[in-house]
Amino acid sequence: MKFTIERSVLLKTLSHVQSIVERRNTIPVLSNVRVEALADGISFKATDMDTEISEITDAKVSEQGAITAPARMLYDIVRKLNEGSEVELTFPDDKGQLSVASGRSKFSLSTIAVEDFPVISGDNLPINFVMTKENLKDVIDRTQFAASTEETRYFLNGLYIHAKTEGETKVLRVVATDGHRLACVETPLPEGAEKLAGVIIPRKTVAEIRKLLDDTESENVAVSLSENKICFGLQDITLTSKLIDGTYPDYERVIPTDNNKVLELSVKDLATAVDRVSVVAERTRAIKMITSKNHVVLTTSSPDLGSALEEMEASYENDALEIGFNFRYLLDILTVMKGETVKISFADGSSPSVIHDTSDASAIYVLMPMRV
Repeated sequence: MKFTIERSVLLKTLSHVQSIVERRNTIPVLSNVRVEALADGISFKATDMDTEISEITDAKVSEQGAITAPARMLYDIVRKLNEGSEVELTFPDDKGQLSVASGRSKFSLSTIAVEDFPVISGDNLPINFVMTKENLKDVIDRTQFAASTEETRYFLNGLYIHAKTEGETKVLRVVATDGHRLACVETPLPEGAEKLAGVIIPRKTVAEIRKLLDDTESENVAVSLSENKICFGLQDITLTSKLIDGTYPDYERVIPTDNNKVLELSVKDLATAVDRVSVVAERTRAIKMITSKNHVVLTTSSPDLGSALEEMEASYENDALEIGFNFRYLLDILTVMKGETVKISFADGSSPSVIHDTSDASAIYVLMPMRV
C-alpha cells in the first residue's frame, strides 16, 4: 500500500474517524483505524463495536492494499504537520511498519492486520428515507440535551424516534427524557419512514452524527434502519450504529393535558433572569418561580452564598403560584427556543410544567418541579 494525500484532507477525515475510537480498549485493534488504498480513493474505517464510521477520500494511489494503525496517534501526527503539505503513507516500510512521511518528517507506526478488524455494517436495513441536513440538525438540537446520562437507565440514553399518525397528519416524532425533563419534537414524516415503529438511537451516535452534519457539504442525509441498527449516509461518509435494545417508556403519559394556569413572557428576559439568579444557586441548582397577576419573581437563597431576586412583567391571569425548578434544566429548554415568547402552563406547585415555544407548535417540553 502506498499513496500520497493532502494534509488538510487527511486531517479532516482522521478527525471524523478517531472520535469514534474509545480511549481505553481491552481489544488492541479497536484503537486502530483501518486504512485501505483502493483504485478510486482511500477508505478509512473505525469502530468501537457499537458504532462504525467509514469515509472515502481522494488521493494519489501508487499501490493498493490495507492495514490498521493507531487512530489517535496518526491523527496527532498529521495535526502537527505543516499546513499545505502532502503526506505519503507506505506499508510496509523497511521496518515492516506503516510509514508516514511529509517533508523532513517521517514516522513509523506499529500495525495490526486487517483480518482482525471487526465490521458491524453490511446488514439488510429495510426502512429507508431521506432527511435534509438542516432538518436533522434541528430535531437533534431541540431534543438531545434531555437524554439521560445514567447508565442504570440505559433505555433513556438516547433519542427515541418513531412515526406518528394523528388524524390525517403524519409526523416523525423525536423524544428524549432523563426523568427530570422531557423534550418532544415533530417534523413532517419523510417518505419511506411510515413503518418506523420506534427505535432508540444511542447518545454517542447522536453526538457523532451531529458533528458530521456541521462538517459536511451534503444537503441531504440518507437514513436506513432495521430492528437493531441504523445507518446515516452523507456523501462519502457512512455512520452505522447498533440501536439500544430496550423498551422506551410511554412518554405520552407524563405530558400533562390539563395544566390551566398559563404564564407567558419573553424568552430572552426569562433566560437572562434565570442566568443571573443562578449565580447564587450554583450549588443547589434550585430556583423558585413565584407568579402573580401579570408579574413573576425568580428567587433563590443559600446559607453560604446569600440570596438573589429578579422581578419581571409577564402575562398571567390565574391564582398566585410558587414552584421550584432546576435552573440548568430550565435554561437548556429556553436555549433551544426559536421564538421571542415562551408559554409555561402549570397545574400546581408540585406537578410537572409544560413549556411551549409560542412560535413553534412542533415542540413541547415537560419540566418536573424541584423542592426548594
